[in-house]
Amino acid sequence: MAPSLVLAGARVVLPGGVADDGRVVVEGTKITTAAAAGAEGTAATGAAPAAAEVLDVRNHWLVPGFVDIHNHGGGGASFSGTAEDVLTALRTHRLHGTTTLVASTVTDEMDLLVQQAGLLSELAEQGDIAGIHFEGPFISPCRKGAHSEELLRDPEPAEVRKLIDAARGRAKMVTLATELPGGIDSVRLLAEHGVIAAIGHTDATYEQTVEAIDAGATVATHLFNAMPTLGHRSPGPIAALLEDERVTVELINDGTHLHPAALELAFHHAGASRVAFITDAMDAAGIGDGRYMLGPLEVEVSEGVARLVHGGSIAGSTLTLDRAFKRAVTVDRLPVQDAVAALCANPARLLGLFDRIGSLEPGKDADLVLLDANFDLKGVMRRGEWVVTPQLP
Repeated sequence: MAPSLVLAGARVVLPGGVADDGRVVVEGTKITTAAAAGAEGTAATGAAPAAAEVLDVRNHWLVPGFVDIHNHGGGGASFSGTAEDVLTALRTHRLHGTTTLVASTVTDEMDLLVQQAGLLSELAEQGDIAGIHFEGPFISPCRKGAHSEELLRDPEPAEVRKLIDAARGRAKMVTLATELPGGIDSVRLLAEHGVIAAIGHTDATYEQTVEAIDAGATVATHLFNAMPTLGHRSPGPIAALLEDERVTVELINDGTHLHPAALELAFHHAGASRVAFITDAMDAAGIGDGRYMLGPLEVEVSEGVARLVHGGSIAGSTLTLDRAFKRAVTVDRLPVQDAVAALCANPARLLGLFDRIGSLEPGKDADLVLLDANFDLKGVMRRGEWVVTPQLP
């Protein structure tokens, strides 16, 4: 086993607040200490082993590894591609601090989705990804966004069951337009199988959305995007999703998908404990402008914004979670603890993984991100191994 590592002197974001002169000790794949300097009296905060390597990270922030529950690809590769493509996309996002990731598919032929579910489930079994999110084909043609309309279908339970079965217990989430025929029954089916039912790409009314939440839906897929706007006489799904404490709302904090006032509205009404920042990234994340494919559709990325070549709809994002974090604390002026909740703790709880990830606590996986005073990424550790080795003065 590698020698213990002590990360000393950083501003460490802990569940109880920020330790300005903090210390995190890593042994093997786990965190054994996470505390303010000088804390003593328990095994969790005792002295590090004498042979430990000490890394001085003063003037830096230390936060948990980021958790992305909605991501389609990056590094020029897609989670709808080959196993090599999936690993390429994974490596790209790990370099940007995402240590836990749910791979999202896009609308395609059902047999191809079933085939992809089998491939992704193998990678989930190996621990590479945290599970599978099926975004489409069970969505509204009125709010299809960057999904192929001719491949959409109603969320009939038998069809939804095909994808759940193909995922071999590794399906984490399915996005549905729950107002479509079979939608409510499929929400119940998903809940019975421990799969998150997410309301998204929907044309539902307020009342229909409430019905879906009561049936077991617990996530709003990229709130505000691909759904009716908030109206004073017809509040639609946004009001229902924001007001219900059972719902976690996804937000794409890239400056393109949401006006800052919309993000502030979500935090004000849902609270920091019910927001999950996501990337909704596609192949261009971590690469740059150019032509790409999103499922069967061609996408043009210009100045970092992805749009369909035909129709011009926004087609996912080129976001990485380190950029989402920096924007949250520097542009949106969120408290660092709230940004950490949205990027780490909340999605970890949603996935049922908070006993292992999502916070810096003894006994949890040594997944962490080191940021400088300007919130630029300087180091990434996953399960005790450096993915990005800090280059410190």
